Amino acid sequence: MKFGLLKSQIENMLIESYKNESMKNNMFIFNELVLKNKNISRVFYLYDELNSNKGLNESVAGEFVNQSVIVYENLINKINPKELKEIQMWVGHIQCENTYTLVDDLFSNNVTNLESKIKSKNTILENLKTEPKKVKEIVNVPIKTMVNVANKTASNYIESLTESDKTELKKLLSSDDETIKESYFILKGKVISKLETLQEGDQDNEVTNRIDETIQKIQDESFDKVGYFKLRKLNENL
Repeated sequence: MKFGLLKSQIENMLIESYKNESMKNNMFIFNELVLKNKNISRVFYLYDELNSNKGLNESVAGEFVNQSVIVYENLINKINPKELKEIQMWVGHIQCENTYTLVDDLFSNNVTNLESKIKSKNTILENLKTEPKKVKEIVNVPIKTMVNVANKTASNYIESLTESDKTELKKLLSSDDETIKESYFILKGKVISKLETLQEGDQDNEVTNRIDETIQKIQDESFDKVGYFKLRKLNENL
């Protein structure tokens, strides 16, 4: 099973479903088959992380890749083949480019594909060492504060923004809906995966309960620009 191809098909399905007005139905399926399945959503989260520029030093990048392989192997053993078959039945007809080929090769157990595996690992390492194109100063906000902000009403949230963030939001509100909506639903899955990972490592019951509420709120929300802005800010700080 090439998870990268499956992930690419899902992303293309969500984009196309917005264009042909079947988004509501497909988001329900996406929620049921992917977001609610912690093992599958975490595998997809690994793919996102390994497909990103992070500006890591060489030793950290190498350890990041090695630990990702271990986590991946543990996760796939917990995934029921029936769960993957259901996703394939949903998106299997989608013809698209696999945008995660490098990660698929890295995770491959095919011994005849060893050369591709090594080349892919080296390319991923270089990507992880590359600085992100847009580097912003991130404030280290406590988890409790982040989930509280994520649960604020739109009006209260806007009032709490700094002037620079308000300017950024104003620019977003004047942008094209279709372009934003295409990335909103993908970001939604990524944020939920990050929150679930944080939840596992936190022993504070109040925090874990608040994270539960935030995950449910994000899952239930439909697209709007303020919601997308909040989601972007939350993702930056996770």
